[in-house]
Amino acid sequence: MESELGLRERKKIATKTALYEAAMRLSVENGYDTVTVEAIADAAGVSRRTFSNYFASKEEAMLYGDSVRLHALLDAVAARPAEESAWTALRGAVRSVLRDLQRQRRERDDNLDWLTCARVIRSHPALLSEQVATYASFERALATTVDARLSPDDRSVMRARVIAACFLAALRAGTQAWLDDDSGTPASQFIDQALVEAGLPFP
Repeated sequence: MESELGLRERKKIATKTALYEAAMRLSVENGYDTVTVEAIADAAGVSRRTFSNYFASKEEAMLYGDSVRLHALLDAVAARPAEESAWTALRGAVRSVLRDLQRQRRERDDNLDWLTCARVIRSHPALLSEQVATYASFERALATTVDARLSPDDRSVMRARVIAACFLAALRAGTQAWLDDDSGTPASQFIDQALVEAGLPFP
């Protein structure tokens, strides 16, 4: 039974990935506004009904990559040494995920690297709105992980939520600065600098 469920889950992930990549590829090639759910399903080789089983809209399909990366970040935080503080673990987890993204970018032979997809999302208000919703949902899960790393003296009703919210805000700020830059500087430098700034006391 476990083997069967594992196969089902892998097929589900493969289908969602195919739909996400089809949606992004069509947006890059033809423009986001021209892309329809039917076109995405056709490009992924599935039916319109199958699309609806996995995503409620084309915006949700196009944010699937963000969702995958955020959950990879959550796993990376959980894998950090238990003795690390919450903020140190978050910074270390980001570095790990970014290294994987850079490796994937080098290995891809198409135009669907993280930078291209991020620019597509930033160019369309509907996608930005969906991205905000994606981050808000993830923030709750991240706060739970952060709370587990807080000492009893540091823990409060709001502490973990504020740390998670500040972290994600810094992550977005660093990413946006990277997208605005054309010097070829790695995203990791912008994001780590944003996290350093977020960790400093406010004036």
